[in-house]
Amino acid sequence: MARPEKERNATVQQRTAPQKVLVIACGMIAREVLAVRDRLGFDHIELTCLPAEYHYYPDRIAPAMDKAITQARADGYRHVFVGYADCGTGGLLDGVCEKHGVERIAGPHCFAFYQGLDAFAATAEDDMMSFYMTDFLCRQFDAFFLKPLGLDRHPELIEDFFGNYEKLIYLAQTDDPALDSVAEGAARLLGLAYEKRRTGYGDLTTALDQAARGKP
Repeated sequence: MARPEKERNATVQQRTAPQKVLVIACGMIAREVLAVRDRLGFDHIELTCLPAEYHYYPDRIAPAMDKAITQARADGYRHVFVGYADCGTGGLLDGVCEKHGVERIAGPHCFAFYQGLDAFAATAEDDMMSFYMTDFLCRQFDAFFLKPLGLDRHPELIEDFFGNYEKLIYLAQTDDPALDSVAEGAARLLGLAYEKRRTGYGDLTTALDQAARGKP
């Protein structure tokens, strides 16, 4: 007996629907991953994040990612993508990716892939003494810099922490006057020259597009 039309259509849709892709990302780029996912229309991408504070503790990234991927496999995810660049792990994250057969975002850190690796390489020498900020770091400037470093209580420490920098470069993912104001204020506070670069999401878009389509 032939199956009902409704049942046949459901089976076809199930066969053709893309398999879910779990992105395990740095908490610092969570908003951006979701924005790119929505822009590309990839509803089959799901997101989970490791703590953003690992930005300060890169030695924690690889072991935490190892556990996260292991758990993702146990939860039934066949396709996992690592939402990190190397991010100061010194190649340890690559070892975890190789162990589990997954890919990560190319590049040394998010400041590179937001600009695009070619653009980053072209300005790397000139930017050597620059302090980078992103949309996330503008939103979290107090929580990530002022309070942990004690600069709100001891501004005299600014020279100790930032005395070797010459310029603050704001890599802007979006056009938000409030974030512009934070970045400009941070440059004044730290005594640095200021530059804004409207990068958008850079290579993050390409990386997620390829991950969603199952391409390395």
